Amino acid sequence: MKIVIVGLGVIGGSFGMALKEAGYEEVFGLDRSQETLNKALAMGIIRKGSCRGEELLPQADLTILAIYPQDVKRFILENRDLFKPGSLITDVTGVKTPLVEALDHLLPADVDFVPGHPMAGREKKGIDFASAQVFKGANYLVTPIPGNKEENIRKITDLALSLGFKRVRRITPADHDEMIAFTSQLPHALAVALINSDQPDRETGQFIGDSYRDLTRIANINGELWSELFLENRQALLTAIENFDLELEKIRQALLREDKETLMACFKESSRRREALDVQ
Repeated sequence: MKIVIVGLGVIGGSFGMALKEAGYEEVFGLDRSQETLNKALAMGIIRKGSCRGEELLPQADLTILAIYPQDVKRFILENRDLFKPGSLITDVTGVKTPLVEALDHLLPADVDFVPGHPMAGREKKGIDFASAQVFKGANYLVTPIPGNKEENIRKITDLALSLGFKRVRRITPADHDEMIAFTSQLPHALAVALINSDQPDRETGQFIGDSYRDLTRIANINGELWSELFLENRQALLTAIENFDLELEKIRQALLREDKETLMACFKESSRRREALDVQ
């Protein structure tokens, strides 16, 4: 199977490394940066690289779009006539509903687009920070759309498992976006708000422990990508933020009232829910 990875940044590069590790030999790369392509070739994670779709897409059995959401739409629009008939396309973007709506009727009828989302990533960007290990034991989401062939959904599922993902979950694009707003985008919003709420000129770094370090790790954020993700999924994220505000307000009011019982109830419930996550 000939595989073309579009976008050899941290995620695309990690896919290349994981594919190589899993024994896939015909892996090729498309990227706007010749420097990035040269690095990928030197690292041995692609057999050939190009900045031009016409050089690789017509031979690709599988195309992995490891680029930003808006870039996915532009790339398919610009290259729709280059995809190999009968081939398969998947992506890695963190918001699905706007994407599948934009692509409706855009692709040729004989090309199957099966959306996917690896629940793994790194705070840094660029191929220098790529790693196959980031996928090991992680979750992978497949969000099929009407018209997808079952055999192609299975191909993406099997591919993810072969790369080291522990669990592949099939979910609708809408349900995906609602869950990701809560499990991924809300934590990033909280990390950004927490670290930005610090008092200026305070020597915070000399006083932090594991709790602050863990909570703010993802505040070192790729602003270009995450601003796209937030805005593409803004309604679901706004709902998640509103629900969080309600819980934080419970704690604030308990502090104002010096209400230890309410605080204890909040802590007991959070402990129960967190422990339940570990047994799923």
